[in-house]
Amino acid sequence: MRISVIGCGYLGAVHAASMAKLGHEVVALDVDPDKIGRLAAGDAPFFEPGLPETLAEALASGRIEFTTDPSRVAGARVHFLAVGTPQGPSGAADLTYVDAAVTGLLPHLAPGDLVVGKSTVPVGTAARLAERVRAVQPEATLVWNPEFLREGFAVQDTITPDRFVYGVPAGEAGQRAVAVLDEVYARALAAGIPRLVVDLPTSELVKISANAFLATKISFINAMAEIAEVAGADVTALADAIGHDDRIGRKFLNAGLGFGGGCLPKDIRAFQARADELGVGQSLAFLGEVDAINLRRRAHVVTLAEELLGGSVAGRRIAVLGLAFKPNSDDVRDSPALDIAARLVELGATVAAHDPAAIGTARRLRPELEYADRAEDALAGADAVLVLTEWAAYRSLDPQAVAGLAAGRIVLDGRNCLDRDAWTAAGFTYRGMGR
Repeated sequence: MRISVIGCGYLGAVHAASMAKLGHEVVALDVDPDKIGRLAAGDAPFFEPGLPETLAEALASGRIEFTTDPSRVAGARVHFLAVGTPQGPSGAADLTYVDAAVTGLLPHLAPGDLVVGKSTVPVGTAARLAERVRAVQPEATLVWNPEFLREGFAVQDTITPDRFVYGVPAGEAGQRAVAVLDEVYARALAAGIPRLVVDLPTSELVKISANAFLATKISFINAMAEIAEVAGADVTALADAIGHDDRIGRKFLNAGLGFGGGCLPKDIRAFQARADELGVGQSLAFLGEVDAINLRRRAHVVTLAEELLGGSVAGRRIAVLGLAFKPNSDDVRDSPALDIAARLVELGATVAAHDPAAIGTARRLRPELEYADRAEDALAGADAVLVLTEWAAYRSLDPQAVAGLAAGRIVLDGRNCLDRDAWTAAGFTYRGMGR
């Protein structure tokens, strides 16, 4: 099938390359010529495991074209909208890019075309956009097919997600849309991946509801960490105990710095803003506390660092290991790790920061930090070591080797990912989160 993907950011680039891998003919459109040039040359503009190989395979097959020319999407049977919905000044989602994508697509729609929204949008957006599509091309149909990508696993989550959700209109148009999407995703569906067909509003709520639930679960265990610290309990053992209840589960019950990235923080705020607009703001009032708990973790880490260093970090050298908001990513958007590093500098510390993938993205946002190309260089002469992103390379650090590099024997495990006993045996004062 010939399809178009409008938007070549994180979502769009992964989706376009993955669709080509599945055998479709893909034209990928973006307004940024530099991004298009890099993708056309096989150079992924961000770090995502598996994407370089998938992109190279797609280009070698000849089944993908990257372009800035909107007219090239004409002739595609399916058009995926994969543009960003950043947080606006009020907290609500900014739909500028979504509306612009639809505006650019409308002149090139043909009868029978399917416009498929992938972006996370406020409920009610799809119905509004469907009216715009019908006004220009009555025989085209707009549907919503939310994405469920996890950074670090995006290619896998595109090709073999844990479920497909189709938000379609009622009647014959919806039935035709389901048949076309089934053709797009035929390989995955044949492998038994579940498919749910719902109405448009439900499909819009699925992704943002899932993110709100995950954010709530993370903030819950971080709230328990606050209690565990003053009560003398161990939040990790607590999470293990309550996680055995299959109604709760152990996943996402990891106390630490809290969540960040380009999805959870802005999505829960946009969800609250939309609920307010719909007159049911009280239904999501709890998300305000979820957000507050999450942000409080960052300040708490700084406070712990001050306590461990005798009351002040001024004039002290601190090794910060990890800058991305999660491992296997170079994404530093709303990253707790990068925020903490910057706060320490503001308090007078010298911060030597390392990350296996995110030094480039971090340097653009926080040029005032000192960046080390190797973890060993960051550790050299450090009065304290802060592990703020749980990369495998940090989890497997040899405490004895670190002791030979660092000036001090203090380690603050911001992700509870280190072997506490091993670090203590190596002579370090170990401090975890809620432990």
